[in-house]
Amino acid sequence: MAERAALEELVKLQGERVRGLKQQKASAELIEEEVAKLLKLKAQLGPDESKQKFVLKTPKETLTGKYGEDSKLIYDLKDQGGELLSLRYDLTVPFARYLAMNKLNNIKRYHIAKVYRRDNPAMTRGRYREFYQCDFDIAGNFDPMIPDAECLKIMCEILSSLQIGDFLVKVNDRRILDGMFAICGVPDSKFRTICSSVDKLDKVSWEEVKNEMVGEKGLAPEVADRIGDYVQQHGGVSLVEQLLQDPKLSQNKQALEGLRDLKLLFEYLALFGIDDKISFDLSLARGLDYYTGVIYEAVLLQTPAQAGEEPLGVGSVAAGGRYDGLVGMFDPKGRKVPCVGLSIGVERIFSIVEQRLEALEEKVRTTETQVLVASAQKKLLEERLKLVSELWDAGIKAELLYKKNPKLLNQLQYCEEAGIPLVAIIGEQELKDGVIKLRSVTSREEVDVRREDLVEEIKRRTGQPLCVC
Repeated sequence: MAERAALEELVKLQGERVRGLKQQKASAELIEEEVAKLLKLKAQLGPDESKQKFVLKTPKETLTGKYGEDSKLIYDLKDQGGELLSLRYDLTVPFARYLAMNKLNNIKRYHIAKVYRRDNPAMTRGRYREFYQCDFDIAGNFDPMIPDAECLKIMCEILSSLQIGDFLVKVNDRRILDGMFAICGVPDSKFRTICSSVDKLDKVSWEEVKNEMVGEKGLAPEVADRIGDYVQQHGGVSLVEQLLQDPKLSQNKQALEGLRDLKLLFEYLALFGIDDKISFDLSLARGLDYYTGVIYEAVLLQTPAQAGEEPLGVGSVAAGGRYDGLVGMFDPKGRKVPCVGLSIGVERIFSIVEQRLEALEEKVRTTETQVLVASAQKKLLEERLKLVSELWDAGIKAELLYKKNPKLLNQLQYCEEAGIPLVAIIGEQELKDGVIKLRSVTSREEVDVRREDLVEEIKRRTGQPLCVC
């Protein structure tokens, strides 16, 4: 130890000498000579085994042990050196790693990015192997249930504004589930695997879930029956109050904490005006291992299919919950940062919207373009370029076909196919008269508009704010 301490002191002194020479702008040869001495001393010193630090590397093994039985859906890879890597399964675990790496204790953020699942694709059900998620998270130490209620409010606002139909947000709490499993007699080692079985109740019957618990996972039939008495219940705050009086569940510390928090959550949700969209559902389990408290999942309420419309079956369209221990799994000192968040299934929602538009025989707009600049005769490319530039400068979303002399019919057909609502047509007579012919694609009505008034007319028709001069 004494020899190592002496070497460390020499390294320190030599390092100071090198820095001093650089500040004095000594000759390159002298600096190079002293740096060589420093490197030689460091080589003699070698690594200090007692001071090895936990270093977070961006890709390696970050995803393992976070997803329970869903881990089989992770895309595992190996790089050229044989190091185990994975494609990200969701945006939550990378977010927790980011907090740990940057020592952040308080942040509110959203993130839209691709994730990957080694799943069986089903396009009509919105199930893909590569897809986008939109996440919103709040990290930090706050009073109970206030950020959780805000997350649920945001989820309801998003789903309502998208106008994809009636929906219901199921809520539960991992502590209630764990307490319920404990009083029902589930061994601690089977909590997560039984939790995964319960999570399937939105897709299959209780009998099928029970058979899986007993036949595949080795749970005693009487224990499964006791679980069934609880997980088939759902309701509102009245069910929370009823379970607070349950002689067995109320005696479990974890379950009692969860029930009290849920009661407080329902109070806040009522103040936010969304309690009618929320259902306390004891079958909601969320199979991911990192959840520690409140969990929630939004599902569309099935409506009878209209004539010619396929029944929609995309499962949940948004989900989330509280994960207070995840950041600590990445932090070298186990520092915990409480977090709660939600994830919107962007691709699933797109799938629903597309199916409904197809059923109504409505076209999906593939562009935000408001007006196409077209010409009625040949040799008017220069005039089209001038006009489209004027519209761009005025903040109008305009485009033109990349042809010198496109046929008018082809230009009009392009607007119909792309869903562009207006066409600004330039012709030889219009140029002489100082007007532009503005055509509505849907009604096919055409009016002559003075060129200096064209911007205001387009804004008026497309609902853009008019210029107040």
